[in-house]
Amino acid sequence: MSDAIANASRDLDATFQEAYRRPSDGIWHAPGRVNLIGEHTDYNDGLVLPFALAQGVSVAAAAREDEVLELRSLQAAGEAASVPLDGLAPGAIGGWAGYAAGVAWALGEAGHRVRGASLLIDSDLPQGAGLSSSAALECAVALTLCELSGIDIPRPELARIAQRAENDFVGMPCGIMDQSAALLCTADHALLLDCRSGLSTQVPLDLAGLTLLVIDTRAPHQLVDGAYASRRAECERAADALGVPALRDVTDLTEALASLDDPVWRRRVRHVVTENHRVEATVGLLRAGAVTEVGAMLTAAHLSLRDQFEVSWPEADVAVEAAVRAGARGGRMVGGGFGGSAIALVPSPLVGRVCDAALNAYEARGWRPPAFLTAVPSPGARRLA
Repeated sequence: MSDAIANASRDLDATFQEAYRRPSDGIWHAPGRVNLIGEHTDYNDGLVLPFALAQGVSVAAAAREDEVLELRSLQAAGEAASVPLDGLAPGAIGGWAGYAAGVAWALGEAGHRVRGASLLIDSDLPQGAGLSSSAALECAVALTLCELSGIDIPRPELARIAQRAENDFVGMPCGIMDQSAALLCTADHALLLDCRSGLSTQVPLDLAGLTLLVIDTRAPHQLVDGAYASRRAECERAADALGVPALRDVTDLTEALASLDDPVWRRRVRHVVTENHRVEATVGLLRAGAVTEVGAMLTAAHLSLRDQFEVSWPEADVAVEAAVRAGARGGRMVGGGFGGSAIALVPSPLVGRVCDAALNAYEARGWRPPAFLTAVPSPGARRLA
C-alpha cells in the first residue's frame, strides 16, 4: 500500500470514529475505471477493454446489531441516510445513497443475508466525469457488506449483483463493464471482458514512454435520463430486426446494413460491430508491444461514437481534436457519453503541450477550463485496512 493510500485510510478511519463514536471494523476500496476501448458494446454482449484507476471510492464501516444500514458520505456533507434492511425495495431511497442501499437490496435478492452496518463513504474520483464513480461506490459497498456479513461471493458474480443494484434499484440500464472493471482489474493491465460469457483475460498495458491523459471536459455527465436508455433500446430493436440475440452476433456488416430500413438503426449497428473489431485489434497491438499504434484505434472509436452512435458532445470533440493536433497519438470520449471525460494517448514529453492546447481551445470558446488526470492502470477492489 502506498503512503498516500495509507494516510488516506487513517484519515477516513479517524473521521468514521468522529461520526459514529466507535472505531471502524475496516476500510474497503473500489477504483474508478477508464475504458481504453469498447464503448456501448457491453449491453450488446460485446467486448470491452477497461483498466482500473488509482482513484476510487473508499468505505470505512462497522457492523451493527440491528437491521439498519446507516450511510454517510464526505462528498455529501450534512446528508445521512438510515435505511431499514427489512422491506428494502426499488424506489425506497434515491440520490447517492440509493446506490449503496441498492447493493444491500441486490445481495438480499440473490439470497444472502446482509447484516446492518454503519458506512462512511469517501471518494477522490471527479464527480460527473464519466469515470464510473457509481460502480466504484457499488463495488466498495458490496465488498464491505459481504465481509461484514460473512458472505463469500466469486467476484464475477458480485459484479452481476452490483450491476443489478444499478439496473433495478437505481433505474440506470448500464451494462456489466464498470462493475467488472472495479472488481476484476489488476495493476499494469487492461481487462479484456467478454460481456456475454463473463470470461475475462488480463492484457498487459505497458505504456512505454506514453501517458494516458484523462481530460475531464467539465460537461455534466448525466445518464439516468432518456438518452442512454434510448441507445440501448435502439440496439435491441435493431438486433430483433436482424434476427440475432444481440448486435455482437452480426457477422456480415454489409448484409446487415442493407437489410435495415431505419437509418438510425444502421448507424447504431455500424458502431457496435466495428467497435468490437477495434477492441480485438487493440488487444493484438498491446500484446505485440505496439502501444503507440493504439492511438489510431482510439481516434477511430471517437469518430464512430460521434457520428454513428451520436453520444459525443462538443467539449469532448474539441478536446480530442486539440490533443491530436498537439501531438497525441490519438484520443476519444470515454463513458456513456453526453458529458464526462475524454482520453488521449500522449508521448510523455508532450503532456504539457497537449494540456495547454486543450486549455487554449476551451478558452477560445468561452468554456470553463478542463481538468486533467494521469491514468495509471491500478489494482481492483480490495480491503485497505
